[in-house]
Amino acid sequence: MTPTPQSSAFEPAQRTQAALPPPAPSSLEEVVPVPPPRPRPQRDPFFDNAKFFAILLVVAGHSIENLRDVRFAHAAYLFVYTFHMPVFIVITGYFSRRFTFSGGKARKLLTNLAVPYVVFETAYSTYHWAVGHSKFEISLLDPYYLTWFLLALFAWRLSTPVWQQIRFPVAVAVVISLLSGMDQLPTTLEMNRVFGLVPFYVLGLFLKPEHFEIVKKRWAAVLGVLILAGGFAFTYLIADRHMATEWVYWRSGNPSLHVNNLVGTGMRLGLLLAAGVLVAAFLSLVPRKEHWFTSLGSATLYAYLLHGFATKLADYYGWYDASVLHTVPGVLGVAAAGAVLATLLCTPPVRWTMRWALEPNMAFAFTALRRPKNYLYAGRRRAIKDAPHNPAPDQSGAG
Repeated sequence: MTPTPQSSAFEPAQRTQAALPPPAPSSLEEVVPVPPPRPRPQRDPFFDNAKFFAILLVVAGHSIENLRDVRFAHAAYLFVYTFHMPVFIVITGYFSRRFTFSGGKARKLLTNLAVPYVVFETAYSTYHWAVGHSKFEISLLDPYYLTWFLLALFAWRLSTPVWQQIRFPVAVAVVISLLSGMDQLPTTLEMNRVFGLVPFYVLGLFLKPEHFEIVKKRWAAVLGVLILAGGFAFTYLIADRHMATEWVYWRSGNPSLHVNNLVGTGMRLGLLLAAGVLVAAFLSLVPRKEHWFTSLGSATLYAYLLHGFATKLADYYGWYDASVLHTVPGVLGVAAAGAVLATLLCTPPVRWTMRWALEPNMAFAFTALRRPKNYLYAGRRRAIKDAPHNPAPDQSGAG
C-alpha cells in the first residue's frame, strides 16, 4: 500500500480549493477573434510588362515623327498610332473599376493627375518658349503636346461611377465617340479626344480577369503575331497611301478632315474595331512572368511625360535634318534610341528625382471630408426616431 506523502516543515500544507471560473474577457477581441490582416495583393507582372512595351512604342513613335518622308517610317508611325494609346487606356480603365469618390482615391486623382498636369503643362509651355523660341503662352484649358492624356484620364476617371450604372455602357460610349466626330469640337479640354477615345476606357472598366486569361493562351499568341503582321502589311500597302495620319490622333472632327458624316462615321467605327483587335493581339505577345523590365512598367508615366523634352530638343535644333536618318536603317536606329530612352526614364534614379512632380506628397493640402453641420445619414435618423430619449450625436465634425 502506497503511503500518503506528507508535507515537510518547510512546505505549506496543500489545501484543496474549488476550481475558479475563467477570467472575464478584458476586450472584445478576446470574445470575437480578430481575423489576421489580409495580405496585400501582389502586382500582376503581365500588366506591368504590357505597359512597359507600350511605352516603348509610344516613345519610338514620337522619335520617328519627323522622319515620315521615308515610307517605312510613315507606315510604322500610322500602324503604331492606331493602337498604342488604346493599350494604355484599356489597362487604365481595367484598374479604375473600383474608383469611387472616397477620400483616398479622390486625393490620388488630384495628386497623380491634376498636379502633374499643371506642372508639365507649365514646363512644356516654358520649354517651348525658352528653347523653341516661340511665343510664351500657358493655357491650362488647351493641353500642349503630351499633356492631353492626363486631362483626358482625369475626365474619364470622374465619369467612372456613371458608366457603372448604365446599361450597355460600351455601346453608349461608341455612340458618343461617333457623334463627337460629326463636328469639330472646341480644342478646349481636348474634347474630341476625350469623347473619341472613351470607348477604350469603358471597355477596360468592364473587362474581367478571365478575359485577359484568353489572350495569355499559346494559340492567342500565334494569332496575335498573324494579326499584327497582317495589320502592318495592310497599313504599308493600303492605308499609308489612302489614309491621312490625322485620323489616328482623334483630335479632329469630320469637317476638319474634309469628309461627310457618313464616311467619317465609317472611318471612326473601323478605327475603333481595328484598334480593339490590335490591342488584343499586342497583349497576346506580352510576357506573363516577371522579368528585369517588369518593375519599370510601374513607372511608364515618367517616361511618357519626360521623353517629350528630348524629342522636342532634337526637333528645335534640327537634329532630324541629317540625311542618314532619312533611310530605313536610320529610322530603325532612331526608333531603337527612343526605346532605350524610354527604358532609362523608367529607372529608379529618374523616378526618385522626379517624384516631386509626378507623385507629390501633398498631405498638407488635404483635410478630413467635410459635410454640412446638420447632415444626417438616413440610418442615423431612424436610430434617433426609434430612441428619442438618447441625445443626438454631434455631427459637426468629419463624417
